[in-house]
Amino acid sequence: MDSSQYKFTNSLVFESSPYLLQHAHNPVNWYPWGNRALEKARNENKLIIVSIGYAACHWCHVMEHESFEDETVAGFMNENFVCIKVDREERPDIDQVYMNAVQLITGRGGWPLNCIVLPDGRPVYGGTYFPNAQWLDMLSQILNFVVTNPEKTEQQAQSLTKGIQINEELYNKIEIVDFTLNDLHVLFNNWKNDIDYQLGGPKRAPKFPMPAGYQFLLQYHALTGNKDALRAVTLTLDNMAEGGIFDQIGGGFARYSVDAKWKVPHFEKMLYDNGQLVRLYATAYRQTKNPLYKQIVTETLEFVERELCSPENGFYASLDADSEGVEGKFYCWQYNELNQLLGKNAALINEYYSVTDTGNWENGVNILHKTCSTEVILKKYSITENELNTIVLSSKRVLLAERSNRIRPGLDDKILTSWNALMLEGYIEAYQTFDNAHFLDIALANAHFLINNLSQPDGGFYRNFKIGKATINGFLDDYAFTINAFIMLYQATFDEKWLNEAYRLFNYSIDHFYDNESGMFFYTSNTDVALIARKMEISDNVIPASNSEMAKNLFLLGHYFQREDFIEMAKKMATNVKETAILSGAYYANWDILMAWLAVEPAEVVIVGDDCESLRKEFQKHYLPNVILYGGTKKTKSTLLERKYINGQTAIYICRNKVCQKPVFTVKEAIQLVYS
Repeated sequence: MDSSQYKFTNSLVFESSPYLLQHAHNPVNWYPWGNRALEKARNENKLIIVSIGYAACHWCHVMEHESFEDETVAGFMNENFVCIKVDREERPDIDQVYMNAVQLITGRGGWPLNCIVLPDGRPVYGGTYFPNAQWLDMLSQILNFVVTNPEKTEQQAQSLTKGIQINEELYNKIEIVDFTLNDLHVLFNNWKNDIDYQLGGPKRAPKFPMPAGYQFLLQYHALTGNKDALRAVTLTLDNMAEGGIFDQIGGGFARYSVDAKWKVPHFEKMLYDNGQLVRLYATAYRQTKNPLYKQIVTETLEFVERELCSPENGFYASLDADSEGVEGKFYCWQYNELNQLLGKNAALINEYYSVTDTGNWENGVNILHKTCSTEVILKKYSITENELNTIVLSSKRVLLAERSNRIRPGLDDKILTSWNALMLEGYIEAYQTFDNAHFLDIALANAHFLINNLSQPDGGFYRNFKIGKATINGFLDDYAFTINAFIMLYQATFDEKWLNEAYRLFNYSIDHFYDNESGMFFYTSNTDVALIARKMEISDNVIPASNSEMAKNLFLLGHYFQREDFIEMAKKMATNVKETAILSGAYYANWDILMAWLAVEPAEVVIVGDDCESLRKEFQKHYLPNVILYGGTKKTKSTLLERKYINGQTAIYICRNKVCQKPVFTVKEAIQLVYS
């Protein structure tokens, strides 16, 4: 990279992370995390500033502009500290440790995350965003405190480090407990008090999509018929689909809604959100057959292919919230602009998308979102629903073409294994639901990309890929979500290659991440350089916890490979969190899915015969969350299918607890047996 045009250049110029490269020409003498910076701090006995963020983070940009581009601030930082920049998406292990520290100090967290640590890595103070003057004042006070109060500094470092090292509440129960349907009833009754039954989502703002939560609620409804659970899902999905959090012109979801009505997004678009939401909307379509959900899946995948696909068949990480230094500028519209572009259709579209002449958001601009019912539009403009759909579609094409001429938000073009696996799951679910071969083609291309480009010589996976290179050792989520994606790919194709690959990766995970004492998994491999704490990721959030995903993988692989020990390990993990999960709603939702499998034994459905592919496709159009699916032809060499082939016919077996019922030959009959 030619740095001669810049006044300043620091060590980040040699990194591949777009976030780190954004800071490569700050006057701050930034280092990436690594031995060079840590040894410098030890040798010079200097405090370390660990500053953590990510490329699409709006307030990270603000703090960079206000403080890290300020030469006076940079001079003070360089003289008194060793300054380390961390991309939280590449190094979530570092982020976990220092986020935990800041939460202990301040009671809250977020990004940018700024932590002041001793030369040995132990934290003494930290916070999130600091305005310029406050940042300088805080740094000065910390320097003075450490120099004048060495004993108190040591006490603070010891206390924070001890707090960080305490793993999430694991009770390490000796006896595995039972799971019942009543547990799920209690869980939902606790949870529903936090559900907004007017607008969907939780009773608060901001509102983050929590896809795993709605996956469980769909499952709970299927098992119990509880209408409130289904209503919580459909209200949320309907309002998100019509809100500003969904890009009404280009498809895809923003990271969260600032308000309770899903109107004002925080405009950054993250791969992990869109992968999970594609999967959720496709799943919900199976249950409801709502055509809106199919539209959302289609438009979101069009966005992903248009803006987040790499030439190598990987998926990029995110799009920035800002363009031209203004949050949301790329996505918002002025009233006169729409009138000029849409001509005779402008009045209808303005009403359809809640556009006003003074703007429906700040600075006189409009966020496109729906508040007017379709019926009102049809009546007012005397048109049919088909005519309305034609007008809306043609107008969206005009606006998308116009928007393509604007200065685009920044693209974070690194490729992360776990996030790719989440997007892969979305494509597989969309294929299974809609039988669109294109979705399967994309899924297979991405799965091969992961194997061909992220595999390590020892059988493990890397975390990241960019410019033909993978450099960071994989974390538990990279394995957990990839394993599940490969299991899903087997279910979508009956190609045992993917099931065997999932099994191989899982065995690697046991060797390098499993903790025999607690029965849980560490987030970092035993081959990684140790930080001040080796953490476990337990509670679910906008991305499910890697431990909950691994527990589900244990359960599924235990059935596929007839490993009772795997199923017992999954039960042990669920037992560890059961009491907390029942009280914690969406924040243990992925665990809840496993608890439902443990409470109501899933049916093992085996489709065997020459016509297994068409029967599989028909079967997977139905919403059947408590089914483990197998299949193949006579040529399939698998113990799963042995002695089940019937000459000249394709049979479906419904099995539970190692006992199979007599074969049936239609999907309708099979589904009746699943529910019997």
